[in-house]
Order: sequence, then structure tokens, then C-alpha cells
Amino acid sequence: MLRSDQIMATVEMVQKENLDVRTVTMGINLLDCRRGSVEETCALVEDKIAKYAGNFVEKCNETAVKYGIPVINKRISVTPSALVGAGFSSEDFVLLAQSLDRAAERAGIDILGGFTAHVEKGMTETDRAFIASIPKALAVTSRLCASINVGSSHKGINMDAVAMVGNTVKELAEETADQGGFGAAKFVVFCNQPGDNPFMAGAIHGVEEADVVLNVGVSGPGVIARSLKKTIAKRGRENLKLDDIAEEIKQITFRVTRCGELIGRQVSRVLGVEFGVVDLSLAPTPKIGDSVGEILQILGVDDVGAPGSTAIVALLNDAVKKGGIFASKAVGGLSGAFVPVMEDAVLADAVGKGALTIEKLEALTCVCSVGLDMVPIPGDVDAATISAIIADEMAIGMVNNKTTAARLIPVPGKKAGEIVNFGGLFGTSPIVEVRNVNKSARFVSWGGRIPAPIHSFKN
Repeated sequence: MLRSDQIMATVEMVQKENLDVRTVTMGINLLDCRRGSVEETCALVEDKIAKYAGNFVEKCNETAVKYGIPVINKRISVTPSALVGAGFSSEDFVLLAQSLDRAAERAGIDILGGFTAHVEKGMTETDRAFIASIPKALAVTSRLCASINVGSSHKGINMDAVAMVGNTVKELAEETADQGGFGAAKFVVFCNQPGDNPFMAGAIHGVEEADVVLNVGVSGPGVIARSLKKTIAKRGRENLKLDDIAEEIKQITFRVTRCGELIGRQVSRVLGVEFGVVDLSLAPTPKIGDSVGEILQILGVDDVGAPGSTAIVALLNDAVKKGGIFASKAVGGLSGAFVPVMEDAVLADAVGKGALTIEKLEALTCVCSVGLDMVPIPGDVDAATISAIIADEMAIGMVNNKTTAARLIPVPGKKAGEIVNFGGLFGTSPIVEVRNVNKSARFVSWGGRIPAPIHSFKN
């Protein structure tokens, strides 16, 4: 039960601290749309999405106005397309991608996720055809996002798939070279991908989910930053310890989570679909004042990437999870702190200063959510090096039993330090230097599978 005092607390945060609900994502199961031909399948896919999401944006907007809490993004996730299109060719998958894109446009939503395959233990011929289709599929669509899960703590890491997706990232950048390689910004590689994640580019509707579900993503790094500033000013820095800071973050996250659950359950009720989870992730935007990096600066590092940054992110991530779990009975998705370089103005500034390197970003991903996210790299970085960077990130997720991901963007024709700007929520940043290029091909060429760690065996 949501009490009136809790609702009033969130209203104050909206009015004074610019709180919003970052995304409401409708997950739709498309497995029952599979038919004998790609044309029939695509037609049923579009019909089913229209059936459930036809008034989705309208009801989200009405609920936002009613409660005075903005809902920034309305999105759709679907069952992994490699399952929906079992037996399809690469050309067929491109047609399915275009159908999904048309359905997203008709529904009026921002982005659709779920053009996905799970290949952590092995690949079928369909999976290979699907992966081969991704560069073309994302080049000819505007709202579609794709992802591949290549590893898990239970199954290990499929290095054959990792080698393939390194080439996929390069091909995506080349297919969209006229847009600065933007296609790669819509593709993410996962270890331990959750089936109820509302955040893009990795949102999917897992096969374990109900037919139609609403998941909510709350954010609020700006809310936390402003609250911490007020607390420090009011009580004095000399009177606070880090455990006091953690407690303050927990309290703020509690209120933010209650806000997200309020909106999600109301939209679910008016649409007549099941409510899923609240994802607690602190997802920044390029907007000044909405930065995870700013929180690190408030807590004592002059530039993100300086010694102490990893410890602060660990504190932040833990406090966010503890506050959110207490606030909601339905926490899921990723739930933690994101560090997407291009989508966080403070992180991008740190890259420009040389304070934040790809190696330090990798260290941060050991203790936060997701991984190497929205990282622009020089366009001449070879595919094997990209695959090896992905493998490193997958290993962190596998061994630590957490979700990690890599969204690397080779920018054609540009080198480290030059600026790339995708605009809007995708942001801008200097290109991150990649050291030791062309030195990992022998490792990647082994193929096979990196076995799961011994602690994965829990039967």
C-alpha cells in the first residue's frame, strides 16, 4: 500500500529536485506469432504489438499528468527475435526487424528492444543467421535496438560468439559511417542478461515472463546529487562519515522507487496488463545535473577516474539496491549505477581530461551495473581487439555472478581525443583511447567456451 505521506514526499522531489520516471517499458511475448512464412509472422507481430500497445503512450501520459510525475520514455521490449524467427535466414531477420520498427513507430514509442539471441553455451544455425543480420537490420531501422547474450555465470562464455560479435560491432559502425557509427550505439553484448530489464539497448521480454508485462525504470542521479549537496551543507562535512552518506542515498532511493512503483502500477491498471518490476538503476542523461559522475565528485574525487572512484561507485551501488529493495516487493532488471560515457556529461569530461580511461571504466564495472556502456573508440580498432575487450567484460560478469555488458562504438575515421556527438539522449564525448591494439587476435581465434567458475555449480 502506498501511503499519502510517501506520495507527498515524491511530489516534493518532483517539484524541487526534477524527479522523473525514466522509462515505462511494455514487454510483449511474440512466440505465438510464429507462422510458416516470414510474411505471415511479421504481420502477426505487428498486429499483436498494435493490440496491446495501441494506447500505451496515451495512458502513460495521462497517468504522468494525473500524478504530476513526468514519464520520460515509453518503450517496448519483445521476446528474443532469434526464437520468434527460428529457421529464418539473415534476410528474413532483416524483414522481421523492419516489421518491429514499423510497429514501434505506429505505437508512438521511443525505442523497441528484443532483437536478441541467447548463445552463452552454443549457437544454432538460426542464431548464426540472426547475428549476421544485425548490421543490416539496425542500419535500415530507426527505433530498433539489438543485443546478444554471450555468457552467463552458469554456462560460461561462448568465445565463438564473442569473436562473431566483435566483427558485428565493426560492421555496424561501417554500415552507419555517415552517422558516425551510430548503429553500434544500438547494440549491446551481455553476460547474465535479465529478462525483465526496461532499459535500452538491452531490454528484452524473457520467455519466463507473462504474456504482457509493464516494467518501470527509475533513475534519479540528479535527485541524489542535489540531496547530498543539501545534506552536506546542512550538517557540515566534518560531521558526516561515509556510512551517513550511504544512509542518505538509501533514503532517497526509497522515495524514488516508491514513485516509480506508483506510476507503473497505475499504468498497468488502466491498460489491464500485469505489473512486472521496478528497475532501480541510476541511469544518467547528457543533461547537466543528471550525472552519476557528479555524485562521485560530491563524494570526494576531483575527476572521475581518480583513485577512490571504484570505492565510491561500490558504496553508491549498494546503497541504491538496499533502499530500493526495501521500497518495493518487485525489484528486478539491472538495478544499480550506470556509467555510460557518452550519456553522462561529467564522465565525458573526465575522458577528455585523460582522467577516465577504458581500463578504469572496466574496474568500475566490477562494482556497478552493466559495464562498458556507450564507450566511443577509434574507428581503426580491429575486430579482434573489440572481441577481447568484450571477453574481459563478460568474464567480470561471469565470475562475479552479475550482469555486465559492452556497448562499444568504433567511430569511423576518428581517433582518440576527437569528439563524437549523437545528440539527444545518446550524448557526446571525446573518443576513448584503446591501448594495446592488434595484440589479442591469437586469444580470440581459439574459439570454444570459457567454462563457468566452480562456484556456479549449485545443484
